[in-house]
Amino acid sequence: MALETLYPRNSNRIHTDVLAEARQACYKTRDAFYACLEKESHKKPTEIASVGLLYPVECKKSRAEYEKQCRRTWVKHFDRQYCAKKRVHRLLDNDESRRGI
Repeated sequence: MALETLYPRNSNRIHTDVLAEARQACYKTRDAFYACLEKESHKKPTEIASVGLLYPVECKKSRAEYEKQCRRTWVKHFDRQYCAKKRVHRLLDNDESRRGI
């Protein structure tokens, strides 16, 4: 399959989901979802998101809104970033407890 069929050069289509207003809406729902994750972190995660991210059922509504507002590739990217950040914090917290600090 030629790339021309996938990515036409003369495409006049404007991808409205990458314009500033749509990006801001995406970021807002993303931040709301991750705030819910932090707030409900003491509860058992029962729902599965992309890249193996687990979250409690209380955050299901904010997750649905997040997935609605953002491109699927962005959601996956932000989930990977969040998981990596949490992994680093967990490793740093474990390292400090071993040192006796």
